[in-house]
Order: sequence, then structure tokens, then C-alpha cells
Amino acid sequence: MTRSMTAFAALSDLSTGTELKWELRSVNSRYLETHFRLPDSYRDLEPQLRERLRAHLNRGKVEISLRVQDALGDAQLSVDEALVKGLLSAVEQVERHLPASTALSPLDLLKWPGVLQQQDSQQVPDEQALALFDQALASLCDGRLREGEKLCVMIEQRLDAITAILTELRQHLPEILARQTRTLQERIGKLISDSDPVRVEQEVVLLINKADVEEELDRLDAHLDEVRRVLKTTEPMGRRLDFLMQELNREANTLSSKSIAIMSTQAAIDLKVLIEQMREQIQNVE
Repeated sequence: MTRSMTAFAALSDLSTGTELKWELRSVNSRYLETHFRLPDSYRDLEPQLRERLRAHLNRGKVEISLRVQDALGDAQLSVDEALVKGLLSAVEQVERHLPASTALSPLDLLKWPGVLQQQDSQQVPDEQALALFDQALASLCDGRLREGEKLCVMIEQRLDAITAILTELRQHLPEILARQTRTLQERIGKLISDSDPVRVEQEVVLLINKADVEEELDRLDAHLDEVRRVLKTTEPMGRRLDFLMQELNREANTLSSKSIAIMSTQAAIDLKVLIEQMREQIQNVE
């Protein structure tokens, strides 16, 4: 049940002779953010809309807009003259204190909320507007789910690729360690000939620790299993997956620092590339 935070939904209703159109656009965000663009006569619906959004969404930046217009497209615009007079009176009072202020243009007045009104559009009941919004929200949730399923497939493909790399590395690990042991023996022989026992001990400890990557491989396997488990849950998983990507990357970096052969070095690089690809996509997971 992986859900993306990226989706779009639009839904219209013409049953009343007035076109009512909701548009919902969602992108990724750390938290649930809602931004509304509603006609003045529908602004009272905002608290109910927020409640509906919180009931279905946990994360994401969601932009919600409502457009209301005459279905025939012949609606007329009118100006609220009383409001304009009030604004001009207020401007005159301000200009007494700021005579050098910039004059208010007609366009500035028209931008003021409530000054420009649309006529000949029948007011659609709030219940009908909310019912249409619920349908649009359901469509948005379906879109987030479909996009999430694609993300899940991509993540699982990368998980399988990482598992294949770890399996191959484990198969060649005895050969790599045997080669490293021979190198270690040669260095020890040279150090002994130099009669420096302290340096011999330090070199032995360093090379043994550098050659032991079993612990990192085991932790990588454990993190991969946890990612697969999280992907099967129904709860929001984006933050947990992001944390697991950090853990995977940490182990890949440790594996890279312990590389003792070209194969293990290349494996560490390939792991980090795959982990970064997953991390980029997980930023969109709810």
C-alpha cells in the first residue's frame, strides 16, 4: 500500500446550470500543507475541507481550487461600488499622512477581495459542493495510490539488484580473503625482517579489521528485509523508508572504506548508486 504524495485530480458538475469545478494538486512535503483558492461565497467551507483532507492524507503539499461559473459561459462581472467607495475613502485618509505615496490604480482596486463579482451564476448549495469535493479527493487518493504502486515496483527492483550484488560478493569473499591473507603474510614477513614487533602487531590488526566485511553484509541484508517489510504495511511509510536509506548508505560507505579488492570496491559503488536512486523516489512516498 505504498502511496505517493504526487497526484492531480479535477472534477466538474453542471447539473445545476452552474459549472462547479474542483482541482486538487498534490506534491511531496515533510508535512501536510493545504492551500486554498476559493470564491468568496465558499470560503466558509475551508474548515470542513481541511478536516476531510486530514482524514485521508498524512503528508504532502495540496493545492485546492474551486471555480464557479455559468455553464453557458455568458456570466457577467460586476463591481461592488459600495466596497470601492469605502476603499477610496480609506486611501484618502492614508494619503493625508503619506502625501508622497503611490496612487491606487483601478487594477489594484479590482484585485481587492470582493470588489469584482461574478453575476448570473447560481449559488450551488454547500452540500453539493462538498459532495463533489469528496469525489475529487477520492480521485486524488486513487492517483496517489497508483503512483505509489509504481514507486514500490521501482524500489523492489533496486532491492533485488542490491541483494544480487551482496550474494555475488559473498560468493567471492573467501577468494578475496585468501588473497588478502597472502598479502598479509608477505607484509608480516617483511616487517619481521625489519625487527619492529610493535609495527607488526599494528599492521596485523589493521589488515584483519579491513578484511572483515561480514558484519556489514549482514546489516545490509537486515536493512533490506526491513525495507521489504515496510513496503507491505498499510501505514504511512515515507519517513521510515528514508531512515532505512540512511542506514543502507552508512553500511555501503563502511564497506567502501574496507574494500580490499577491485570487486568489493565496485560493489560498494554500485550499492551507493542503487541506494541513492531509491532515496530520490522515496522522497515522494507518503
